[in-house]
Amino acid sequence: MRFLIILNDPPYGTERSYNGLRLAGNLLTKHEDVEVDVFLMGDAVACAKAGQTTPNGYYNLERMLKPVLRRGRVLLCGSCMDARGLKEPEVVEGAKRSSLDELTQLTVAAGKVLVF
Repeated sequence: MRFLIILNDPPYGTERSYNGLRLAGNLLTKHEDVEVDVFLMGDAVACAKAGQTTPNGYYNLERMLKPVLRRGRVLLCGSCMDARGLKEPEVVEGAKRSSLDELTQLTVAAGKVLVF
């Protein structure tokens, strides 16, 4: 089954993006036949910012994206990136700029769409 997980919230200050990535990672870990696409929109594009430094014992969304990128895809809304001044070279390796058109295609193709 194919899952599309759409994240909207910033990486820190709320736990919605954290919980969405926890679910994405768990789906990929527990089920070999699952495909997962994570689409970052709005303030969630900052989840893919490379070079995040967090205090010891605190979650780090950049690190949480890496297992998802091994078996799934992480896509960032291009216009959301532009609005926040985030450039492609600044995002974690493997994540890529995307568009509303691609999100539309992913939504139609997904068996389940989850929004955080």
